Amino acid sequence: MPTELQLGSGDPATATVDAVVVGLSASEGDLALADGAVEIDTAFDGALAELLAVAGATGKLEEVLRIPTRGAITAPLLVAVGLGKGDPGPDAVRRASGAAARALAGTGHALSTLGRIDLTAAAEGTLLGAYAFTEFRSDAGGKEPVGRVDLLSADADAADALRVATAVATAVTTARDLVNTPPNALYPESFAARARELAEAAGVEVEVLDDVALVEGGFGGVSGVGQGSARKPRLVRLSWAGGASPRKKVALVGKGITFDTGGISIKPAASMDQMTSDMSGAAAVIATTVLAARLGLPVAVTATVPMAENMPSDNAYRPGDVLTMYGGKTVEVLNTDAEGRLILADAIVRAAEDEPDYLIETSTLTGAQMVALGTRTAGVMGTEELRDRIAAHAQATGEGGWAMPLPEHLRADLDSRVADLANVSGTRWGGMLVAGVFLSEFVPDGVPWAHIDIAGPSFHTGGPYGYTAKGGTGVPVRTLWALLTDIAENG
Repeated sequence: MPTELQLGSGDPATATVDAVVVGLSASEGDLALADGAVEIDTAFDGALAELLAVAGATGKLEEVLRIPTRGAITAPLLVAVGLGKGDPGPDAVRRASGAAARALAGTGHALSTLGRIDLTAAAEGTLLGAYAFTEFRSDAGGKEPVGRVDLLSADADAADALRVATAVATAVTTARDLVNTPPNALYPESFAARARELAEAAGVEVEVLDDVALVEGGFGGVSGVGQGSARKPRLVRLSWAGGASPRKKVALVGKGITFDTGGISIKPAASMDQMTSDMSGAAAVIATTVLAARLGLPVAVTATVPMAENMPSDNAYRPGDVLTMYGGKTVEVLNTDAEGRLILADAIVRAAEDEPDYLIETSTLTGAQMVALGTRTAGVMGTEELRDRIAAHAQATGEGGWAMPLPEHLRADLDSRVADLANVSGTRWGGMLVAGVFLSEFVPDGVPWAHIDIAGPSFHTGGPYGYTAKGGTGVPVRTLWALLTDIAENG
């Protein structure tokens, strides 16, 4: 069962809970209790920071120390978590709350004082840090996530803030669940069914094109990539009308390759299992569109999601093939492992037919993103103003993003011998930027657009940290949500 969040009240020192969470800050070698824990400190005769320092606490961000309270407070367990140096910002609170929630696994009921610092960040961090994907385990394989966490807050609008933060975190965990679902259970047909189920529960309109409709409709990219698999492709459209008075129209596009072998240009066996995450962009835009509907955001949001499985077979598309994309442009396939941009090109053209005010696409598009920016920083390309706006939101939410250029000279590298353009260039350099340039060819003039390459940030292969679990991360749901709320407020 997912962790339940509630607003706490009263004195945390006398709360009837199993554990209490307090924050620690480090400054110039001194250890200090963070704001919000004064009652707990009083119960320890004002010496709690000194006691924790003796026990080895340093206040380093995400450091967790568990100590028995021995009757000093009602709760039998105290969990102290580091917030780093200086005044903690929202992401420090989010990361500390995530680390504390993970340390509380197996606990029935806890109370956190971190909500007094930043309720939204504490709520998001707690739910995301407690996340565990156990659907395919016969045994949970460890302690259950903390059952309930009460968050203290003095904010006047605390109830509404908690409601929104819970909805946002739930959208992130929805995306994580989709990414973590193995490809034999999540393939185009079943993925489309999951998207329909989520959307209809939130009052979102759904349209699904099957493989026959895709061929008849001229979606040559999705059809070409998906033709090598027995599990045929789909294109899903989710539409939230934005309520009675939508202020803007936003098109979201997400890459939905449910498994990527590379096709005939097959990938090495090592780490190919991670290609179950190649639909992370699709998961993010589906979850974000449903979130917009659940919270009644006054922005019309439509997600266009191409779904395919890229497999080698006697029916697979080949290097050298020419595909006619939706809208009529032709693409020479030089590498079948550059399949994401082919299905996205179809989706971008279709999404642009709705005449959106903004068009945002996100995908696990290139390994070059990780070479350039590492595994935690997405590359953001596109129209400069929108690009910079998204990168700023990505950084503010803690999801990470960096504005990247689309140099005009790279377009010549995509010239084809036989078609309008090729799907890859003949050089290894600037692969992330080349992919962005390719996508830009399918965006109509005058439409503000951005591409977010999340190849690294969408899937974490190491041990958990902060509020990030191993596996699907849910990036960039919170970035997209921050952008949509910004658009709702500022256009």
